[in-house]
Amino acid sequence: MSDSHAQSVAFVRDTVIPESPPPALETGVVKWMRSNLFSGWFNTLLTLAAIWFVFMVLSVVVPWFANGVWEASDIRQCREIMAGSGGGCFAVIADRWQQLLFGFKYPSEEYWRPTLAFVLLFIAIAPLLFSKMFPRWMLVLTALYPFVAYYLIWGGTILAPLVALLGFVAGYFAYARVVRRSFAGAAAAGVVVAVVVWTLGGYVSAAAPGFMAFEPVASREMGGFMLNLILGVVCVSLSLPLGILLALGRQSNLPVVKGICVVFIEFIRGVPLITLLFVANVVLAYFLPPGTNFDLIVRVIIMITMFASAYIAEVIRGGLAALPKGQYEGAESLGLDYAQSMRLIILPQALKISIPGIVNVAVGLFKDTTLVSIISMFDLVGMIRGPILASTDWNGVYWELLGLAALLFFVVCYGISQYSQWLERQLQTDHR
Repeated sequence: MSDSHAQSVAFVRDTVIPESPPPALETGVVKWMRSNLFSGWFNTLLTLAAIWFVFMVLSVVVPWFANGVWEASDIRQCREIMAGSGGGCFAVIADRWQQLLFGFKYPSEEYWRPTLAFVLLFIAIAPLLFSKMFPRWMLVLTALYPFVAYYLIWGGTILAPLVALLGFVAGYFAYARVVRRSFAGAAAAGVVVAVVVWTLGGYVSAAAPGFMAFEPVASREMGGFMLNLILGVVCVSLSLPLGILLALGRQSNLPVVKGICVVFIEFIRGVPLITLLFVANVVLAYFLPPGTNFDLIVRVIIMITMFASAYIAEVIRGGLAALPKGQYEGAESLGLDYAQSMRLIILPQALKISIPGIVNVAVGLFKDTTLVSIISMFDLVGMIRGPILASTDWNGVYWELLGLAALLFFVVCYGISQYSQWLERQLQTDHR
């Protein structure tokens, strides 16, 4: 470069010019609203229609809550206090909340027992749902919870749940000692030992009915939202392992096993749940010996579990079919037998794929527990339709009670849905 040209350059910047702030319309809330709510004429129209709809709903719901009455002895006094203000008669909830939660026959002085069982449920299920946050030894609490919950809710002598627990423990040890020789023989040994322990323990429990006993509560005396929770938790817990077995059985190479699983799944999926509940309530008694007392809740749990397990089996079968054939071949190349390959390689991947479908079945199952009101079991909906609305004190109060039922079911189902999404993110292995 010549000297004359170098002298003509007055200044050369050696630093980056600072960025200018973006326009006010391209940042913050305004930017988000332009991108998501008013990005075009059609989206703008939909946004305005949604705002109008929300305004109309709130204009009715807000006065309904704000002018609501929470203290009244009956619907007549409630209407006198409201005096046409358009509020809700929430006094029915304040007056009958115990029946809505526990039913109208459960002893009021024993409400602390199912309440404690419900609190312990969160403690017992946490190590299972959030395994990375808790030590493995806490799974012992999860295994003990069913027996503790039975003792608290149903009452009676403590020997009954202890004998049941002892039978499972003895059966497991018998299975563990024989499983290396033969899987079928180990399963048979475990079942035989468990049945022997339960039979002998039954005589012991009958001989000492008052040993550390709570007041016994019959299944017919249970109701309210407690009954929905019992059926939902128990049936979901039992239907998942049964559904896995049915899915594996349907893919079995043994014609007899495959045929039994196919017939079971297709028959259960082809029958409405309400029909199975009627079978549990009426028809099943005709196939039992005369004088046999088969608890109604147990019968309903069996039918709902069968119904849910058939659907879960198909969901899991879809997950198994989605796995590439190389996964099965890779398990064989490692020298793993069928049980090891399923437990270590195939099922973990298939269950991860099947999480949305399994959660969908679980949510639907929990909502379907309200169908037990058809067979005269007073769950939450049964309590609303039966004893509460049938009484002259609160006959005519609908929206307040049904709104409470919808809120309780929404909280549980939304919690299940959010956990499933969290679990999917935790198990995600691809980075996209």
